[in-house]
Amino acid sequence: MKILATYNIKGGVGKTATAVNLSYLAAQDGLRVLLWDLDPQAAASFLFRIRPRVKGGGKALIRGSREIDASIKGTDFEHLDLLPADFTYRNLDLVLGATKKPTRRLARLLAPLGRDYDVIFLDCPPGISLLSESVLYAADGLLVPLIPTTLSLRTLDQLTEFIGSLDGHRPDVLAFFSMIDRRKRLHLDIASQLPEERADVAATTIPSLSLIERMSVERAPVAAFAPRSRAAQSYRDLWAEVRARVL
Repeated sequence: MKILATYNIKGGVGKTATAVNLSYLAAQDGLRVLLWDLDPQAAASFLFRIRPRVKGGGKALIRGSREIDASIKGTDFEHLDLLPADFTYRNLDLVLGATKKPTRRLARLLAPLGRDYDVIFLDCPPGISLLSESVLYAADGLLVPLIPTTLSLRTLDQLTEFIGSLDGHRPDVLAFFSMIDRRKRLHLDIASQLPEERADVAATTIPSLSLIERMSVERAPVAAFAPRSRAAQSYRDLWAEVRARVL
């Protein structure tokens, strides 16, 4: 079993769209997939038409007083399950802080699921916190969407420095550019140059397209409701690169 987290210090960069589409494409490849929506905003849960509520509450799940597999829901897509968000996740740092070895808590919770799933995606809220440290310890790979701006590159440097400071397990990092506006020269220049300069930046890019925004209307992955679109092909290319480089 491999654990992949879509994560960035910044919000609004395409983490959930990435997690939803890649988990769908992984399931289409025949892998047994679980997506855990760790963001209290519950966007991934909404897109998969699943009510954002964990039975017994997120606190019980993290503390171990409720089995994790009891909260997993099936989606409309074969081989793809969802562990929905819970609004109590806004307090996960406090809940984790009350457990023993909090940065290892998610890894311990997910370990038994190896018998049921080939890949687990974690859709993470932004920021650096106790939760993000727990995610970094649990994940085999970190997928980092970036908007191609100077400030975003600074954020990537901050993230890699933070990971480098961790003791013990460190996930592989694969950053990629998302929400690229091809009318902006800066976007094009950064997106073409950085993959040549850094091995941890993918060659695949995700364009800024209204079809991706339409996911919230269709409540489905773009690769499901518009499989022949440029947006869907971009996510297929990204998934192929993730499989080759991280899995």
